[in-house]
Amino acid sequence: AVVALVAFAAPAFANVNPFMDVPMNHWAYDAIGQLAARGVLSGYPDGTYKGNQPMTRYEAASAIARALAVVDMTKASKQDVEMLKRLVVEFKDELDALGVKVDKIDSRLAVMEDRLGGWQLRGEFRFDGRWGSGDNGLYNLNGGNEEFQMSRYRIHLTKFIDDKVTFYGRFNGQAAAFQHYWLDVKFPWDITMRVGSQNFDWEDEDRLYVDNDAWATDQDVMGFHFRKPFGMGEFALLVAHHEGAGTLNTVDPDNPGMPSLRGSDFGEGYLLGLRAKVNFNEQIWMSANYLRRDFKDPSAFAAAGFNSLSLLWAAANVNFTPAISARLAYFMQKYDTEAGSAAAALVGGADSPNALKAIVDIKQDALKFTSLWIEYSKFDEGFVAMNMAGPWDHMGLVTGPFIGSLYDNSLLFRANQVWTSQWMTFQRYFVGNARNVGFDNTTNWTFGIRYNYTPSLYFQLEYDKIQNALTVPNADDHLIRFRTYVSF
Repeated sequence: AVVALVAFAAPAFANVNPFMDVPMNHWAYDAIGQLAARGVLSGYPDGTYKGNQPMTRYEAASAIARALAVVDMTKASKQDVEMLKRLVVEFKDELDALGVKVDKIDSRLAVMEDRLGGWQLRGEFRFDGRWGSGDNGLYNLNGGNEEFQMSRYRIHLTKFIDDKVTFYGRFNGQAAAFQHYWLDVKFPWDITMRVGSQNFDWEDEDRLYVDNDAWATDQDVMGFHFRKPFGMGEFALLVAHHEGAGTLNTVDPDNPGMPSLRGSDFGEGYLLGLRAKVNFNEQIWMSANYLRRDFKDPSAFAAAGFNSLSLLWAAANVNFTPAISARLAYFMQKYDTEAGSAAAALVGGADSPNALKAIVDIKQDALKFTSLWIEYSKFDEGFVAMNMAGPWDHMGLVTGPFIGSLYDNSLLFRANQVWTSQWMTFQRYFVGNARNVGFDNTTNWTFGIRYNYTPSLYFQLEYDKIQNALTVPNADDHLIRFRTYVSF
């Protein structure tokens, strides 16, 4: 690291006069000249380095500081980055005099090294061994009681085209098919646009859920996502379109006879989203969010009589201390269905269901031995998770997305204990109170332990048990999962 090199080398040049000329035979001339010749950095305002006259140490440091700010990484090599590191060490005092902090230079050079040639390559590998009872197929073990599964295999490619345009693509699965691919574009007035196949998740930005428990966002879409920050917050606009017939599942695809919309796909239609978030201070923020999805032929939802589905929600947060916060969100949903249609019957005539979520989030710094997430939710009949995912389907089928038709309310506890840099344990408990007579409350609890073998590789062992999935009496199952995960 540059910081360590500077600390070691500091005595050698601590008393050098910054306005003294750099000797004409000094190695720094060749280094700066080579970087300039390859277009990695720029020189004086006229584009030269005044090779016929000596420059002061202060001028050399100024050139290095400018280089670090505007260096062209599409032209830089690993050798160039090493050369810049040597220059930083040599002219440390002069850079300090210019107000350039060495620790920030170190992080900047790390980013430069990471983006050599304008490309960045990242990846994830996740392999699961799963052993279950197979009693009701709630964990989708493909008809067996045990299964080895490549649950995630991703290659992330990023190309830094220039200072305004970045390309991202993600290969998914063993077949190496692109799932996400987009451009990030910077416009004037701090407006940014993400265009292409992408995931958006406003609920995650507001910390309205843990694990994969989103109600509305965390969706993959094809379209445009604009953002515009302002002094106290941000505006966002989403315009997306989906094609095809999609799928309307009124029973669970993996568990025939059990009611669920899980696995449904809206099909043809537009998705419009609007968002505004205001940070009043470091303790309090509020957001207002709106999504509207329409359904057009040949969508299976349109064929069933759905015209549109919209959701308006507001969220607020208060940080009582850096480690203790509370959040509240209120959701207002609106169905537009054809009278007498299958869609109207499916939602039970509840065309405007609402929902409430209250969260207490306590970090381990406050309780010392554990973190604690407490989440209470209440639903009107007919309320549906707009992303068609089961919000609490953590490891298997627990609730499905049609939560308002099955449950009056729910309660979730999540706790993590970080014991050392390598060892962590966690627990999760969910209970959903059944809405309908003759059905039972759903419960799901999880216990797990994680061991970080290296900073990028961990092993995780979990036990998960589901009782009365989708409020169906005796719809029970359990699973042991051993996970190997590495990021690179």
